[in-house]
Amino acid sequence: MRTGQQPTGHGFGSPSAAPRATNTATVWGRATGKVLAYIALTKPRVIELLLVATIPAMLLADRGSVDLVLILSTLFGGWMGAASANSLNCVVDADIDKVMKRTAKRPLAREAVPTRNALVFGLVLGVASFAWLWWRANLLAGILVVITIAFYVLIYTMILKRRTWQNVIWGGAAGCMPVLVGWAAVTGSLSWEPVVLFLIIFFWTPPHTWALAMRYKEDYEAAGVPMLPVIATEEHVTKQILYYSWAMVITTLLLVPASGVVYAAVSVLAGAWFLLMAHQLYRSVRGGAAVKPLRLFLQSNNYLAIVFVGLALDSVFGLQTIADMLN
Repeated sequence: MRTGQQPTGHGFGSPSAAPRATNTATVWGRATGKVLAYIALTKPRVIELLLVATIPAMLLADRGSVDLVLILSTLFGGWMGAASANSLNCVVDADIDKVMKRTAKRPLAREAVPTRNALVFGLVLGVASFAWLWWRANLLAGILVVITIAFYVLIYTMILKRRTWQNVIWGGAAGCMPVLVGWAAVTGSLSWEPVVLFLIIFFWTPPHTWALAMRYKEDYEAAGVPMLPVIATEEHVTKQILYYSWAMVITTLLLVPASGVVYAAVSVLAGAWFLLMAHQLYRSVRGGAAVKPLRLFLQSNNYLAIVFVGLALDSVFGLQTIADMLN
């Protein structure tokens, strides 16, 4: 090859190799980014509640036995249902997500996914969830997941969220539904135990959400969402957190007769721990001290996980229930 002559284009020294590699990396990066955007629509961290709540309900319904196939099938169907509800929530809330710093990076807020595509994605997941649960479990489980999606999107997101400070109280009922779905998947019916589990999460939701809203009060105010911390004093908010915390802990004790000593011990100790934190937050606010409500928000996740894991272990062990001991 003469001096200055360009390579022929063959082999590793080809000038087209680098552009091809760059183009491949770009295409792969875009594809990966798109997939991650759709996954983000489902709010994966929120779906963790599904795992925390559904499994113990199923284990309690089939106390002393573990049907792993049914559990995994129900979790998959429930995951699709929760993913559907969250995706449709993102569609409805896209305007306020752009305003709030906490949600500004959500896919629709940064236009990473077209709104129409997100809507279709959410609806398809909802239909698939119903069909899957009907097939792998029973019709009641499928109907309950449809009710959950409809309530979360139509009642909470479209009506309650922007109109009343009680939004998370009643809207939070959608987050309680996984325990009903799990119980129905095992038994094909409902009874008082899943209702108590439902109420535990129902009373847990306001302290959990209001603690977060205290931290991001300005965000909700800018978005025009009347969360309780936006319209009330911190003292009033923390007093309400205290009331609901007590209701939650007392409700956990209602399950003690249907469980054994493991759950009884866990529910009492974890309840005392959480009430201590809630009282500390209230006293700090009343005393004018600097407060960190986000701590209670984070610990509320741990509390619910501890109580439900305790229930799951108690159910798997299948020991004599407290009610049987007393008879």
